[in-house]
Amino acid sequence: MEISIQSPELATLDEGAAVKALAALAQAQRLRAFRALVVAGPEGLTPGAMAEQLGVAPSALSFHLKELSNSGLASSEARGRNLIYRANFGQMNALLGYLTEHCCEGGTCEVDTQAACATC
Repeated sequence: MEISIQSPELATLDEGAAVKALAALAQAQRLRAFRALVVAGPEGLTPGAMAEQLGVAPSALSFHLKELSNSGLASSEARGRNLIYRANFGQMNALLGYLTEHCCEGGTCEVDTQAACATC
């Protein structure tokens, strides 16, 4: 099975969609779940594998996956008796694009890593 990952230029977010996505990520368990899906890549994860990996109860994880799906940051697909959850990379990139759209007044953004990391 081939999974298509949207390119960032295909998806754009309005303010409401950006707020919804950020709200979904503004909870520690959901953020961990989303990061696990990003790491898993296009293959995705079953809720059982993710619950074990994250050390959370499957019922709690189900609630968090529903919130990520409602925000558009994750999707699910039935595969046999299992659900496979995947990060929606197009939505993730659209959110990043929304957040950085007018960064540095349209100029190139440069981060001084020495200044950003005082304990390095």
